[in-house]
Amino acid sequence: MYITLIVLFLSAIFFMSGKVRSDLVALCALVLLIIFGILTPEEALTGFSNSVVIMMIGLFVVGGAIFQTGLAKMISSRILKLAGDSELKLFILIVLVTAFIGAFVSNTGTVALMLPIVVSMAMGTQINVSRLLMPLAFASSMGGMMTLIGTPPNLVIQEALTSAGYAPLTFFSFTPVGLVCVAVGLVILIPLSKIFLTKKGDKDRKGKKNKSLKELAGEYQLFQNLCRVRVESRSPLTGKTIQELSIPQRYNVGIMEVRRQSSSSRRHFFKTMSQEMAAADTIIQENDILYVLGDFTNVEHFAEENTLKLLDTHATEGTVEAKSEELEFTEIGIAEIVLMPASNLVNKPVKDSGFREKYGVNILGIQRKRQYILKNLKDEKMHSGDVLLVQGTWENIARLSEDPSDWVVLGQPLAEAAKVTLNHKAPVAAIIMLGMVVMMMFDFIPVAPVTAVMIAGLLMVLTGCFRNVEAAYKTINWESIVLIAAMMPMSLALEKTGASNLVSQSLVNGLGSYGPYILLAGIYFTTSLMTMFISNTATAVLLAPIALQSAIQIGVSPVPFLFAVTVGASMCFASPFSTPPNALVMPAGQYTFMDYVKVGLPLQIIMGIVMIFVLPLIFPF
Repeated sequence: MYITLIVLFLSAIFFMSGKVRSDLVALCALVLLIIFGILTPEEALTGFSNSVVIMMIGLFVVGGAIFQTGLAKMISSRILKLAGDSELKLFILIVLVTAFIGAFVSNTGTVALMLPIVVSMAMGTQINVSRLLMPLAFASSMGGMMTLIGTPPNLVIQEALTSAGYAPLTFFSFTPVGLVCVAVGLVILIPLSKIFLTKKGDKDRKGKKNKSLKELAGEYQLFQNLCRVRVESRSPLTGKTIQELSIPQRYNVGIMEVRRQSSSSRRHFFKTMSQEMAAADTIIQENDILYVLGDFTNVEHFAEENTLKLLDTHATEGTVEAKSEELEFTEIGIAEIVLMPASNLVNKPVKDSGFREKYGVNILGIQRKRQYILKNLKDEKMHSGDVLLVQGTWENIARLSEDPSDWVVLGQPLAEAAKVTLNHKAPVAAIIMLGMVVMMMFDFIPVAPVTAVMIAGLLMVLTGCFRNVEAAYKTINWESIVLIAAMMPMSLALEKTGASNLVSQSLVNGLGSYGPYILLAGIYFTTSLMTMFISNTATAVLLAPIALQSAIQIGVSPVPFLFAVTVGASMCFASPFSTPPNALVMPAGQYTFMDYVKVGLPLQIIMGIVMIFVLPLIFPF
């Protein structure tokens, strides 16, 4: 028993630290239980064949198809238009629409789906987006309480009940609880978000629908770090390609752009000069003006060694004076992109990113946690959530939007929200989803829930709701699947060693004598506390058997106690790391850890108090 508790304790510490992937922690814990002989290999692997895990894989595919076909985005976009210019109405609609979608789609998928829509709506109505994104994440978790498939902890308590010989819960057994969660959430979030979230970024965003290109250039100090040099007749650079010269390696500066005399005088911006991206195969010619980004000392050294004339910001290009305050962007522009957690570029240095080779764009700067990294960029490793300032032709910048799994292009939220992929398949996806829900809703249909989900997932692929099978596989969050499958046998280990019985006995002895309400409160807040440090699904897996045994020992129905576990695990708002939706909106809303404490902790406590009295009314002891 002590070995099991030590393994559990160490797992919780690693879950809390976040320095090691949660699925690896769970697998290590599973292997330790096998090594110490607490579980047999067969028992340890039961989680990977569990119907809950299989159902979750199917739900990821179904949710991905709903996203790929644009079905949910089309529905939510139309509903959100009802808000008009009213901030309160928009807030309420976002919470309700998100909760509704979250009842049928995973909460992570719901937030990923709604994020660009909410950003675009906030921009259009000039509302601070930080007030909306945290409630969006919370609403997806609250909506997950409305159906059996809404959130993994619901499936966990269903499994615990049926394994103990009790009648299974129906598809909508959770709906009354979910409705109470949404109602309480709305009432509490409206004032809390107004008090704690509206001040964030107001000075910078108020009255602005987007950053202008001039503001963007100023924000990243382009005018301070961008120098212009002219290629003189005796320069050794003349006639050579940029790739041959290895300028970043030799001088620690980068050539961003080349401007040279043009026969066309139709352009308003530098009428006699043409703009050209500094590609690897660009041949430098005499009298070219090179835009060089880097430390001024390095630029000066580069100019001296290569017979280049350093121009000040008011020197002339062609016939028109180029003043920084009058810059306009024609062929070549700049934009910001945000790296997604699953991006292949995470932990790669800028020099290995391949942006210039693949997309024809340059990285000019990195914004990380409100700090700007503008020098020595080539060796800087990129992190998840980094905002990159890129430069390229407008056509190439537009091409960046084709890879939403790696990054999201900022500055065009309305266009992003309106973009619908495979929309001709949306009716097919709607019919399949409806069929799945009907099969799970009605007991007279002889199809098990896991079978219904598998059928729906398979039909989504066969009917072309994905471009290919690989796209369907990519929608599955394998880290979550492995985490749950590896943690499920932990509850078996707790039961085998008597640890589960010890904890439940302690809860019963300590709180049972005070009545079922106090015991219910103890289970609820124990679950709620644990979920602040480890994943909600892992917490539900561990505490479901304890709640079940505790209820049986005092001779009452285990249903309200198991609901206390799933609600306590799902309604965890006080930490950005307790649920994936909380973490997903953190960079986009520029939230700090304390923002979650200020808004989420009061909501979490009030939700718990309400549930302690509501659950026994819906599911009597």
